[in-house]
Amino acid sequence: EIGRVAYIAFGEDSGKLVVIVDVLDQNRALIDGPCSGVTRKQINLKRLHLTKFVIKIGPSSRHGTVRKAWEKEEIQKKWDESNWAKKIAAKEKRAELNDYDRFKLMKAKQSRNRIINMKFGQLRKASKAEFMEKRKQKKAK
Repeated sequence: EIGRVAYIAFGEDSGKLVVIVDVLDQNRALIDGPCSGVTRKQINLKRLHLTKFVIKIGPSSRHGTVRKAWEKEEIQKKWDESNWAKKIAAKEKRAELNDYDRFKLMKAKQSRNRIINMKFGQLRKASKAEFMEKRKQKKAK
């Protein structure tokens, strides 16, 4: 679809957002990345992951027109707020952790889980006590 914003999944420009400017055939599209530094070129559609964002542009629009429409629609801001972009950022952040950071993360998760399990045990014990109390009252009747 002309004007559809896409994410380049792999290749030299992987991880960048582009706009489909024109569809050349069933396998290739002409793309332009006005704010991501991707020059206008043709690309295989298998390398693109389509997003939900669409820009209103005509077929084979010029670079300046695409850039203005991109900025008008605030695509970069919308992308940064999307769950998809947040997951990618979290994945990159995890990949940059060193050994000591992974160790600290492991210890933090252990302490969190210990607190959760203690609270769960207390609730289960209270629930069991309440159940036993009701059982005794039924037998007494």
